[in-house]
Amino acid sequence: MMHVEVVSREDYLSFIDQQPLGNFMQYPSWAEVKTEWDNDLLGWFDQEQRMVGCCLVLYRKLPGLNKHLAYIPRGPVIDWKSKQLGEWFEPLFEYLRRKNVFSVKMEPPVVRAKWKTPTIKEYLKEVREHELKGKTLRDLGPDEVVGSAEYVQQELRSMGWKEKDGEGGFSAIQPQYVFRLPLEERSLDDVFAGFHTNWRRNVRKADKQGIVVTEGGEQELKEFYELLKVTAERDKFSVRAFSYFDTMYKSMKREDPNRIRLYMARYEGELLASTIATHTNGHTWYLYGASSNEKREKMPNHAIQWKMIQDAHAIGAHTYDFRGISNTLDESDHLYGLLRFKLGFGGEACEFIGEWDYPLQPLLHWAFDMYMKKR
Repeated sequence: MMHVEVVSREDYLSFIDQQPLGNFMQYPSWAEVKTEWDNDLLGWFDQEQRMVGCCLVLYRKLPGLNKHLAYIPRGPVIDWKSKQLGEWFEPLFEYLRRKNVFSVKMEPPVVRAKWKTPTIKEYLKEVREHELKGKTLRDLGPDEVVGSAEYVQQELRSMGWKEKDGEGGFSAIQPQYVFRLPLEERSLDDVFAGFHTNWRRNVRKADKQGIVVTEGGEQELKEFYELLKVTAERDKFSVRAFSYFDTMYKSMKREDPNRIRLYMARYEGELLASTIATHTNGHTWYLYGASSNEKREKMPNHAIQWKMIQDAHAIGAHTYDFRGISNTLDESDHLYGLLRFKLGFGGEACEFIGEWDYPLQPLLHWAFDMYMKKR
């Protein structure tokens, strides 16, 4: 039998750095970003006392009660292909019960299905031609269904995990659908050739018109934030306080100089676009993006994405991850734009198995769930 215990930051980092399913939301620096949550760095140990799995657990205390919600973002980092998944979760539940946890929420790093760009584009032609409405990726047969993911879902259900259904692929926390650009064993010329013709033209246009993309430092983070507020007002979404981004940048940089990068796309010194990327485990994520309302015809957004892809390739990333998309293939849906821009870079849409809850105390879990639905 395995057991779970708290591990040191050093031991945790040395283990997760070697794991293919490790990601930035399972690193100690992410716990530092989530200042409103308590946290534990946990390790799984086998009978020989070898560390064989890990996870960052975030805790939120219920007001007025000594009860906690436990959240494992894009984790845990375990052997998801194991035929005895229950043997991984029983020691975790035992540990969490001692922490007065009433419910566990997780988003396993397990991909269920993939759709390649040409497949999606062909289907979009059919959708337009027949004026079909309300179509989603699930109406289009995927290019790949990951068989082991189906087994994981069956095992989780049999253990008592409850699957949450996110609207349009968006749960309350992390998107169920992401868009990824594979880089492994591909040259940059090959990657660029995979862009849509107009996207290649826009990258070249930005260069010819004098867009300069550089890596920014901590002192330029405020510029990024001011531009993010402009973007939020235009696209109607809320923005976290500057302190959130300041903490994120400093925490990740301390952990590893390559963990986070700030990009600035300027024209004659004027900031037109700015992004944040993070990198772990051979995987680079496009984390945040901001753009100006001015001079959009100079294509700074295409230029800055190409620079981030080039840098990801240079540090040996096997994947460049554009992160969240909706699953909608209806061009009249306001969420379709999330896919449209990313689709132009080639790559593939990926569906995770989603968000799962485990009620350690079913009655309290139910009451909390009802409360959250009414908010």
